[in-house]
Formats: sequence, C-alpha cells, structure tokens
Amino acid sequence: MNQPENKILIIEDEPKVAAFIKRGLDENGFDCRNAYDGVMGKKMFEVDNFTLIILDLNLPYMNGIELCQEIRKIDQKIPIIMLTALGTTEDKLKGFDSGADDYLVKPFEFKELLARIRALLKRVSITKIEGNVLHFLDLSVNLDTYEVFRSDKKISLTQKEFALLLYLLRNKGKVVSRSEIAENVWDINFDTGTNIIDVYVNFLRKKIDKDFPEKLIHTQTGFGYIMKEETE
Repeated sequence: MNQPENKILIIEDEPKVAAFIKRGLDENGFDCRNAYDGVMGKKMFEVDNFTLIILDLNLPYMNGIELCQEIRKIDQKIPIIMLTALGTTEDKLKGFDSGADDYLVKPFEFKELLARIRALLKRVSITKIEGNVLHFLDLSVNLDTYEVFRSDKKISLTQKEFALLLYLLRNKGKVVSRSEIAENVWDINFDTGTNIIDVYVNFLRKKIDKDFPEKLIHTQTGFGYIMKEETE
C-alpha cells in the first residue's frame, strides 16, 4: 500500500508523456495524480496533500513558470522538478528563479527522473529531521523557516540560492568544486557547457557579501569555491 508521503502531482499537457511518467512511478511505489494544464494543476495542488510536483514548462492557460511562482506563494518547501524541451542556461535560470528545485530536459530517461525524485525526497526528509538554525560568523540560516540573516539584515533568496548557500555553509572551510555543487545542489552531473553554477554563486555573493565588509564566499582559482573567514 502506498504511503501518503509518496504522493506526486504530475502536471503535463502531453497525455502520452504524462501516462509514461505515471506508469513508471506507480510501478516504483508512488501514488501519482495527473493534471493536464496549469489551472487544473493549481487547483489539484490546493485541495490535496502532495509531497513532490513534476511540472512541465509549456502548459495551457498558465505556464510552468507562472504556476511554479504561484505554488511557492503557498508552499516554500515542496520539491518541484521542472520538465521541458527548453535546455539553455537562460531557460534553466528562469526555472530555478521561479522556485524549481531541479530541471530535467526532454527527452529524458525515466531512471534519471526517478533518481532525482528520490534525491529530492531524501533531502526534504533530512531537512525535517535537522530542523535547526545554522550559524557562521554573523550569518544565520533557519532550516525550518528558510530565513537568512546577516547581522540584523534579513536576506531574501530564491529556492536555488538558498540550497547553494546551505551547501557552502555545511562545507565551510572546505573547497567545493563546481561538479560537487552540481551533484549536491542540482542533483545533476556537471555540464561543462554551461556557466549556471558560476552565475548562481555571483547571485549569492551580491546578496550575502556585497553590503558587508567581510566577505564569506571566496573563489579558489582552478578548484572551486569556499566559505571561510577572510583572515583564514
């Protein structure tokens, strides 16, 4: 019998693709529901208790970007995987900025989708267990409320910026490579043809470091990034 925590909402307007995903996930113990346009997906999300959402980008009535933003107004924590045929860095940035946790380009292999679902659900489970506040110098990150403060200033981050900050913070004092960031923050193998990780590090620096005299996020040329005190 499927457990409530395995309920997934699939919002996909191509019936064959939706049926393919649902069949595969049902066979792996998940309880799936299908919606075929953005408005239908939003209504189903509002009336039922889902654990994860698979969201197509090009949807009738309300597109995936708009729907993702609407979902995030209601629930900041539910994992969202965006599916789309649009795979440029700009497209991915739009998806992540709207609140998506992961971004999978069509066509895709089902086993990759399944691996990403399991990784996201595992991450959510770990976060629920930890449920505390992380500190580093004057930076604090609340894992329950997703609030970030530096000194007394509240800092607003997107979902992906928050995940990146959390990874750097948990590895403070250690250089992490771009491939490590890709695997642990994006749950994907590093694509050498995109600069999306560098773009997000720069986004994060502008919010975390720009207005403060001491910088926390540093570049280790040729290796990656590290969160540390400047005096170290």
